[in-house]
Amino acid sequence: MPGAETVTRSTAVDRLLEHRAGFLGALSSEPVGPAESAGRTLAEDLRSPRDVPPTDYATMDGYAVATDDDGARTVVGSVAPEDSPPRIDPGEAVEVATGAPLPERADAVVPRENATVTDDQLADPRLASGTNVIRRGTTTSADERLFAAGDRLAPRHAALLADVGIESVRVRRRPSVAIVATGTEIHEGRQPDRDSDFLAGLVRRWGGEPSAPKTVPDDLEAVESAITDAAASYDAVLTTGGTSVGAADHVSGVLADHDLLFPGVALRPGRPVTAALVNDTPVIGLPGKPIAAHTAAVLVVRALFVGRAAIPTTTVELARRVAVPDDGIEYAVPVVVEAGNEGREAMPLGHVDSSLPLYEERFAPGLVAASTRATLADGFVLTDASLESGETTEVVPYPVVE
Repeated sequence: MPGAETVTRSTAVDRLLEHRAGFLGALSSEPVGPAESAGRTLAEDLRSPRDVPPTDYATMDGYAVATDDDGARTVVGSVAPEDSPPRIDPGEAVEVATGAPLPERADAVVPRENATVTDDQLADPRLASGTNVIRRGTTTSADERLFAAGDRLAPRHAALLADVGIESVRVRRRPSVAIVATGTEIHEGRQPDRDSDFLAGLVRRWGGEPSAPKTVPDDLEAVESAITDAAASYDAVLTTGGTSVGAADHVSGVLADHDLLFPGVALRPGRPVTAALVNDTPVIGLPGKPIAAHTAAVLVVRALFVGRAAIPTTTVELARRVAVPDDGIEYAVPVVVEAGNEGREAMPLGHVDSSLPLYEERFAPGLVAASTRATLADGFVLTDASLESGETTEVVPYPVVE
């Protein structure tokens, strides 16, 4: 069992990924067509059944030639995309349409607008081999692995499946995910449950099936029962609240009695996120503050559902200085990307000069974590050091992690 230390975000992700194969392997598989494959996780490797394209073909209207030949070529016919190509002998060329297969010897296409043809004689084109040609197998080669088991398919991948002739793929059943909000004030209706709905939305985006949200009071037996019952009935469990060190915070203690994966993450907002295996079911306890819960979900929990995925960023200049409170912590600073004097700027949402004035210069993750207005940010900057005004920085847009 990992020690009681707060781990880095990378370590937390690694520990979830170590158990992802078992998490997916417990899900039954089913066949789906390309139209239903978006967002689904593959149950097995997916290989190309053939070379695509099956032959070299022209990317422009013009004349197919063999660049090994010298001098003028005699044009001996024409080829359309639906035709089988004729053979050309040395010194010959054939007229081709875009998408037409090339004769066996041909290795370049002279664009129609650049060709000089007189009495069926094509002037020497002097082209390099491969000009205006797509080679056989450029898209895929026969038996090439296109995707590995555990990969998630995106809507765009349907084009590739159709192109290579794959009509059905075997995917995992969508995992069922229990969502449990802890807190007496939420359970009794004195405060709204601000986390469960967005967590359900994230689970759907990541290919899962969320449960109807459940609430439990701050009672040790109630929390323990809710977690163990959910772990027995669902493929994964997400809880919110109860992960700090207060007398009414019971989630961390319950998870510590099981196969603890990590007790906390050096990430703010989002530090009190903890995870364990409860009878082999992944249970992740998220903090109760909305932005903290969201940050921990998209930067840590997401890996369990989608695997290790690169996080694309966009480069902008920071509009205001932001000082970080402590060393050794990774901070997710929400920002709004807006037009500046010399291009785009990232205004820290929460800075006193923003539309959510919570801090002057020193980042206040606790205040930001509690304000749902911070959901109006366009993304966030990940940093473990203070940021200067005018500094070029990398913004993670929310759409790439949600």
